[in-house]
Amino acid sequence: MAKKREESAVVTNGHVPDERAPAAAADEQALTAELGGELGGELGGGAAEDSSVEVPAPAEQLRGEELEDAVLALLFASPEALSIPRLAALLPGTAELDLRNALAALAERFQLARLPLELRELGGGWRVLTTPRMAWIVARLARARRNDKVSPAALETLAIVAYRQPVTKAEIEAIRGVQAGPVLRSLIDRRLVRVSGRADQPGAPLQYATTREFLDQFGLAGLQDLPRDAELAKD
Repeated sequence: MAKKREESAVVTNGHVPDERAPAAAADEQALTAELGGELGGELGGGAAEDSSVEVPAPAEQLRGEELEDAVLALLFASPEALSIPRLAALLPGTAELDLRNALAALAERFQLARLPLELRELGGGWRVLTTPRMAWIVARLARARRNDKVSPAALETLAIVAYRQPVTKAEIEAIRGVQAGPVLRSLIDRRLVRVSGRADQPGAPLQYATTREFLDQFGLAGLQDLPRDAELAKD
């Protein structure tokens, strides 16, 4: 009887060990890794015990307009273009064919609703952008952010990296005739250039290449869309 009273007291005081906690923590870690760490800050620490945090079950499958709305919400909220595999990771259980159909349906919905928005594929991913007919009004916003523009020296360096990548700092300096270190650092800070590896040369110098952010910022689907000599000569 004393033992039963002891167990009852433990239950009453709310200190019964939660045998499900390890499993919940494992599920949480798997989900956090699957989403690329985007939810790490919210699900870390004591989030497993927070009943206010609701995470959709991985087995949940969206169809039709629900899937279209989910894809649109992700594209709208993302600061970068989202690829089909990335969307599939964010929407577990959704086939890539269904995602492509959802993207096509969204593009059609934009056209039918005559919204000044369109879906475009940039750098291997998809984004929601304003239509070209609204460029004149969006340009006002760009003029208000002139302090953010890239300097002529940075543009020259960026062009060399874009057309000659992977390229070393020494090769850039040989073409421009000036030191490229500070400019390269500023381009890396802007996420337009990245370190892509090391050259097979004495000293194994770092090599630089453009990023997906570069493609996104310049409206390019890939490096093959960079203007070529004949196109530049026309201008």
